[in-house]
Amino acid sequence: MASVSHVTIRKRVAFLFLVISVIMIGLIGRLLYLQFYKSAWLSENAVDQRIREIPVEAKRGIIYDRHGRELAVSVSTESVYAIPAEIRNLEETAAKLAAILALDENNLKNKLKKRQAFTWIKRKIDSETARQVQLINLPGIGLTQESQRYYPHDNLAAHILGFNGIDSQGLDGVEMTFDSYLKGRSGSIVVEYDAKGREIPYASHRFVSPVEGNNIYLTIDLVIQQIVERELDRVMKETQAKAATIIAIDPRDGGILALANRPDYNPNKFSEFSPKLWRNIAVSNAYEPGSTFKIITTSAVMSEHIVKPDERFFDPGEVEVQGRNIHCWKHGGHGSQTFTEVVQNSCNVGFVNVGLRLGREPFYQYIDAFGFGRQTGIDLPGEAKGIMIDRPKATPINIATMSIGQSIAVTPMQLVTAVAAVANDGQLLRPQIVREVKDKSGQVVRAFQPDVVRQVIDPAIARQVKEILESVVSQGTGKNAYIEGFKIAGKTGTAQKVGAGGYLPDKYVASFVGFAPADNPQVAMLVVIDEPVGLYYGGQIAAPVFGAVMKDVLQYLKVSPAPAGSAKNGDSEGHVQVPSVINLSVPEAMKELEKAGLMPRIEESGDRVADQIPKPGSRMPIGGGVLLYTMTPRYAAGEVTVPDLTGRTPREASDMLAQLGLVINPVGAGGKVAKQDPLPGSKVLSGTSVSIYFE
Repeated sequence: MASVSHVTIRKRVAFLFLVISVIMIGLIGRLLYLQFYKSAWLSENAVDQRIREIPVEAKRGIIYDRHGRELAVSVSTESVYAIPAEIRNLEETAAKLAAILALDENNLKNKLKKRQAFTWIKRKIDSETARQVQLINLPGIGLTQESQRYYPHDNLAAHILGFNGIDSQGLDGVEMTFDSYLKGRSGSIVVEYDAKGREIPYASHRFVSPVEGNNIYLTIDLVIQQIVERELDRVMKETQAKAATIIAIDPRDGGILALANRPDYNPNKFSEFSPKLWRNIAVSNAYEPGSTFKIITTSAVMSEHIVKPDERFFDPGEVEVQGRNIHCWKHGGHGSQTFTEVVQNSCNVGFVNVGLRLGREPFYQYIDAFGFGRQTGIDLPGEAKGIMIDRPKATPINIATMSIGQSIAVTPMQLVTAVAAVANDGQLLRPQIVREVKDKSGQVVRAFQPDVVRQVIDPAIARQVKEILESVVSQGTGKNAYIEGFKIAGKTGTAQKVGAGGYLPDKYVASFVGFAPADNPQVAMLVVIDEPVGLYYGGQIAAPVFGAVMKDVLQYLKVSPAPAGSAKNGDSEGHVQVPSVINLSVPEAMKELEKAGLMPRIEESGDRVADQIPKPGSRMPIGGGVLLYTMTPRYAAGEVTVPDLTGRTPREASDMLAQLGLVINPVGAGGKVAKQDPLPGSKVLSGTSVSIYFE
């Protein structure tokens, strides 16, 4: 028995030893596994358990205009965060926070339950809400300072500046394209806690300073931008257009002085606006430019010596190309005229003839050289390339229609850049929106110099084209862009919009593009009015806008008028501005015109003037004739809004109605308008009679 017992004991000892050995090997293996394979993970989790890292957002750089005036700044704001491990009463914390921050209590409770070292509760709250959070002093809940983007001028330059997201990341405009310069580098506050969540004094506390973003200086001039946007608001109200765009550029260096679209939005509240309004149509929308593109055709045919300025053409009113008749806008045509007069009159027949003479290959070479069919390279997001017929597929009818600005779609930025090249003696520059980037100490990080793309046309040819375009304003379709004391060069455009199945009836784009002073251009500018109601010719509604903006811009830039007698846009004889006599009685209209030194000529047999040619504001030689129509206003059919005339004088009411193509029907005499029919805000067709009653 003893021997058996001894053997049994030895077996048991051996078994125990084996078990202990296996356990020891397992522990050693586990130790090695943790030491060599999981050490980084364990170390990281240990740090997470005792270290709390609170992010400190970097202050975003300021965006200035070219003279250092603030357009976008960052203001300090508070954000609420949570450290779930430190929260003592989850129910109470969620209830109190949800009430103050207007959050869903259940969602907040679920967020606080998660095993995270740090989580955001609500970002960028107002100061009063932050004060309430601070007063309740909940364990595990804290406030940290962040920056919030603020645009001090609200809607001004919205499509240039863009806007920021919740993490201060640029989401559109310059905020997006220059985000890497503006955003800086975030910092953090690091604090060490013990196992019970208490802050350990004299532990590894440290502050990692954020690095502020760089400041951006744009080419935009705040004052010119304000002038442009003022006129855009006015033209949108007067024409009830679907949209409008104005771009002003310095042709000498390619710097954009102003760029604005309507409709627009407020980047301080961008989320409250439709994303469609964020779209910068000046760079992202393509349209048929119509007659403004004739500047490119003129430059091409003169560069290739296809035509001379004094060469004569005959316009019978239409021209046939591949079985299709292309009509001139003037019924019956312009008859015999020089090429300079072809440009002045914007004669389609003349341009079709010279375009066909030029031919497909040379024409496409100039279209390419001027930058059409590709992005201009401006530092704004969403730029389109435009639409062109593939060169091999272009037929004579395509060349003919492109010569007059049809069968090709361009962006406003492409067109104004190309015309600026003509103004700049034929040298094409890349349009630029940023002048320089500086750090917070004022040191230049990056500077932008004029970026020459290519010499498109010879300087001598460019000067000839400028002289012709100057005559368009002094004697041709661009008279309404004339500015007293300055030589203005430009071209009108009226293009019917294209839709499914062809051109759309009663939908037009009116435009004017030009530069000033014509002999020393300092500003090139494009005005585009999309789908105006009523009047739709570029010379009638876009040219006056160009003139109004350019007049104020030249005055602001302190550009001196030409000496007396030299700024008549090529005319040495005296000129006067045609007054508005629409809606006046015939005797009153005749008296007004004779007073201005003009000769009235009556057409039809009505009692009151319904329309006049030339239009109000045009420049004419003293003694020139003005046609007065007394029966039917010559306005395109389309609805307009009746203005509020209450309190206006008879003349003020007459002018306001005339601008909208409405006919005045005065009841009573003298005094001011007491009531009207139709009522203000009513929608009526152009040409409708509005009765006004005087008090």
